[in-house]
Amino acid sequence: MKWFLFFVFVCCVLAGGYLYWQWYWPNSTIVEPSMKGLEKPIYYKGKLFEVSASGEKESLKLPLSFIQEVVDPDIRYEKESQSVILTTKDKVVRLKTNELTAVVNEKPFELKFTVDQQDDTVLIPMEPLLDLYRLQIKESEETGVVTIHKEGDTIRWGTVSGQPGEKAKAIRSEPTIKAPKYRDLDPGESVMIWSALEEWYEVQLSNGWVGFMKKEHVVPGQEEVIPVEPEKPGFVPKPLDGGKINLTWQQVYNRNPDTSQIGPMPGLNVISPQWFHLENEEGLLKNMADASFVQWAHSQNYQVWALVTNSFDPKRTSAALSTYDRRMNMIKQLVTFGKMYQLQGINIDFENVYLKDKENMVQFVREAVPLLHEQGLVVSIDVTVKGGSETYSLFMDREAIGPLVDYMMVMTYDEHWASSPKAGSVASLPWVEKGIVRIMEEDGVPPSKLVLGVPYYTRIWTEEIKDGKTEVSSKAVSMEKIQDLIKEKQLTPAFDEKTGQNYVEYTEDGKKIKIWIEDATSIRSRAELVNKYNLAGIASWSRGFETPDIWEVIKETLAQP
Repeated sequence: MKWFLFFVFVCCVLAGGYLYWQWYWPNSTIVEPSMKGLEKPIYYKGKLFEVSASGEKESLKLPLSFIQEVVDPDIRYEKESQSVILTTKDKVVRLKTNELTAVVNEKPFELKFTVDQQDDTVLIPMEPLLDLYRLQIKESEETGVVTIHKEGDTIRWGTVSGQPGEKAKAIRSEPTIKAPKYRDLDPGESVMIWSALEEWYEVQLSNGWVGFMKKEHVVPGQEEVIPVEPEKPGFVPKPLDGGKINLTWQQVYNRNPDTSQIGPMPGLNVISPQWFHLENEEGLLKNMADASFVQWAHSQNYQVWALVTNSFDPKRTSAALSTYDRRMNMIKQLVTFGKMYQLQGINIDFENVYLKDKENMVQFVREAVPLLHEQGLVVSIDVTVKGGSETYSLFMDREAIGPLVDYMMVMTYDEHWASSPKAGSVASLPWVEKGIVRIMEEDGVPPSKLVLGVPYYTRIWTEEIKDGKTEVSSKAVSMEKIQDLIKEKQLTPAFDEKTGQNYVEYTEDGKKIKIWIEDATSIRSRAELVNKYNLAGIASWSRGFETPDIWEVIKETLAQP
């Protein structure tokens, strides 16, 4: 019986010892971190990326996918031209694979190391990255691990606890004492603390390894903020008389207007003639500019923001936007025209663009703005209100383009367009206001960049019953023609609360004629929206369709506090 009890006692002791070892005895196995087979691992904020750097020291290169994920999502690789394109507020940089000559704003500069492509991985030399993005790149001579810090990042430092000579503390592969350890750290050694998990810290060593240490073994210290280099002063548009923008577009189809026939336009400070049009798939622009028109405009104290269109040809546009060389062909012509004609701005009016070209449209603007700003040119872009049309609305990424341009002209007209199946206002007041508010709220474009586009034209709608169905047609006419029509027909317009404008209808030859009138009333209510939301200004389509009183209406309304 005694022997049995002794046996039971021994078994309990052994079992207890085993359980103690199983749960409380630290694992003493030493291993090296798994780097997932990467030759040159990259860490950012304690995270190991599944791509490898290449080279070492000055020849170090970082993979494009890492730069896109961590540093700049807008950097792009263009397969057709084998080019990496990087853009900042004032620079457009092109690096071609296996070429030591790169360009910044189309000016050449020499690299020490080339962009490489290994299978599907594009590797970018460290040199331009340090200059453009002000990265801190640390490469461990011991392990080869590359650790990246960006300006503005916060590093929380910690120190291994204990006094000199005390027992070293383990850093482990997982947050448990049963996990293998990478090494033992002496008291006083520094670590970077990236996260906390109950009783553990996730830390990184100076050699780049990342593991876990018990909180009781780490004394949190100071936080280090990677210095942010002050931004250089950005582009500042030339001041305008009157403060707010009061722009009108000038249609130019075959020839420029006779400026001697243009009457006074009080309050106007910018005129935008339709001068440059995409002519072919290579990016060649048709130039219809007129130096004498610029001289006249300047004599009237108007700035000239020349308009460039894509000729509203989606196929031609798709090709012209498809490569850096074609996009830059358009941009360099605009830069040249800006100098040649002493312009103050460029107004981009690309419409009827395939949805598939949405990103290339943004890239065109991203590349154009720094070069146009370099020449002192204001850059504005015309957009529709948000709607369901792919080629006139959805292709335009307002959220991405908003931060790039100086101004965004919102073409708040054609609520009911020329071939609309239903008669209605060109731009009812609620529709206009909703369109502006959506862009501010959904796309984050600040009111200081938004210019309200207003129509000077009116549509005369005709409704005719044919075979029991109502057929609708329309024609666009000037404000003056509408007033002449009202006098001729002895009509009495009535104010339509729903649209915020005057309305008239009558019957002629069995057809119903409907007109939502553009006049001083409708224009004043739109100009009041500029004040209500503190928008940058107003833009009108187009000069020549207005009656003379409209200029004073806009001027007086915009001048109101």
